[in-house]
Amino acid sequence: MGKESRASAMEIDAPKSTSSDQIVPKFSINVLQLLKSAQMQHGLRHGDYTRYRRYCTARLRRLYKSLKFTHGRGKYAKKALTESTVTEVRFLHVILYTAERAWSHAMEKRQLPNGPNARQRIYLIGRLRKAVKWATLFSLLCAVKADSRTSLEAEAYESYMKGSLLFEQDQNWDVALKNFKSARAVYEELGKYGDLDNQVLCRERVEELEPSIRYCLHKIGQSNLQASELLQIGDVEGPALDLFKAKLEAAMAEARSQQAASMTEFIWLGHRFPISNAKTRVSILKSQELEKDVHGPLADSIPADKRLVIFDKIFSAYHEARGYIRADLATTGSTESVKDDLNGLDKAVSAVLGERTIERNLLLVKVAKSKLANRHDDKNEKLTKPEELVRLYDLLLQNTADLSDLVNSGRDKKPEEVSFAEVCSYKSLAFRAQRCFYVAKSYSVAGKRAEAYALYCRAHNLADDALKKFQMLDGDNKCNIFSNDNFEIMMKELEDLCNECRSNSCIEHASGIMEEKKTQENLSERVSNISLTGTERLEKFLLEKLDVYESAVGDSNVKCTPRIAGFPPAFQAISRNPIVLDLAYNMIEFPPIENRMKKDRKAKGGLISRIFG
Repeated sequence: MGKESRASAMEIDAPKSTSSDQIVPKFSINVLQLLKSAQMQHGLRHGDYTRYRRYCTARLRRLYKSLKFTHGRGKYAKKALTESTVTEVRFLHVILYTAERAWSHAMEKRQLPNGPNARQRIYLIGRLRKAVKWATLFSLLCAVKADSRTSLEAEAYESYMKGSLLFEQDQNWDVALKNFKSARAVYEELGKYGDLDNQVLCRERVEELEPSIRYCLHKIGQSNLQASELLQIGDVEGPALDLFKAKLEAAMAEARSQQAASMTEFIWLGHRFPISNAKTRVSILKSQELEKDVHGPLADSIPADKRLVIFDKIFSAYHEARGYIRADLATTGSTESVKDDLNGLDKAVSAVLGERTIERNLLLVKVAKSKLANRHDDKNEKLTKPEELVRLYDLLLQNTADLSDLVNSGRDKKPEEVSFAEVCSYKSLAFRAQRCFYVAKSYSVAGKRAEAYALYCRAHNLADDALKKFQMLDGDNKCNIFSNDNFEIMMKELEDLCNECRSNSCIEHASGIMEEKKTQENLSERVSNISLTGTERLEKFLLEKLDVYESAVGDSNVKCTPRIAGFPPAFQAISRNPIVLDLAYNMIEFPPIENRMKKDRKAKGGLISRIFG
């Protein structure tokens, strides 16, 4: 399979000729398609550059052996690849995969967890220089040995490698811009021709090059891009953008470090906690920047899946901050004031992390509710059951309880903390009402009308209590804990929940009465049709009415026994052998048989006869 795909990616029109006046055959390689296929199949779909580098190494080994172009068995003897050496297309593949191996090794160093240090960055730039060297050789040989299209793709590949090297070196931004623009122009032109797959690949490559071009324009001062716009550019996916994303993340980290120097304290519920560790400042500042995307005016326009990704990044940043705080706690001395500040800062960061966890779970609830409301519209989407919302509200109740316990754990509590704990209890009551509502919905789907009616009434009472308690909050507590929009949204949700509980309880009550009346009618009808012989039944089994198109399973919302076949089978009368009663036996007089019986001589003899017989 792999050999066929590689064979389709390259075509060789190379009939050998010995005549000097015959046209020299040209090799043809679809460079972009070949590289894209190899990258997606061997690690870069998930950003695994180590796996791709190992694939390039193994591919080069196979090429060297098949071409018999090995570099000696013992001592290494270098063999140069020149124009005269390239007699078939696989020699060009050797150069191309060597450049890819060097590039993937550089990208592997770039993606280290804490970034490359000084020595690793020197090695990274050296590997990129090596990739540029092999890409230049590939372009020169393709200009001589390959057709015009392959030569153009090789030039675009060389330009991209040169631009990537300058991009990483943070110098000569105008030359890097020129190289990226040259590669983009080639791919734009190649995207107008060829089959549909090739056109799509070229357009994707142009889109991947566009952010790097805009960043170069930004660095040389020919663009008015803001930092937020650069972050939006980084949302595009593709292997060609990984270097750009790493550079952008490094630039943002440097900007955060400069901004964190002015951040001296963390404010939470009236408390001010000093921050002495620079790494803690950077992590908290990163999380606060990400929170602006979630709580900003454009938050509703961001898709739910991207917002969930932002929440994951916020959690990661806060967990990093907690790790640095606890490391400081472990290394601090016996100074009580420093320990109290660090403990308070740890509590504040944990509380904010708990609040963001509740917000993320509320977003999941919103997505699940929309899927539950539209489950009959989209046939291809997985069905959402009320039980899933019950599980999400269980998580919210647990999160609210943990957050309330954390806030109440201190000794000297400020009024803001008391108000916050009070609002947590009100939120917990609202979540209980929502959970009870969806438990009732699950019972309704199962056809249990009485249980569903009782649970709807219970949910209505809980929602009504929560609504009254939220209305009793004074204006200061609302402003400190809720924004106006969030408070209005929660009040509207509770009002809608009360109305839905009221309407659904009426529906369940009516449905239960109708089903009970129908059950009584069916019971009386069945009793009237009962016969002692059992030959007549009210409902027939499926095996007895195969000629009639009628369901034998019943309604899917109501649990009832399917009537496929009667089991155990009913008793049937069968023929038996006649029973004979021997009544004449007692009336017969049999003849005496004493004369035929042996006489007992031992009973009549004396002692001597008993001894001698």
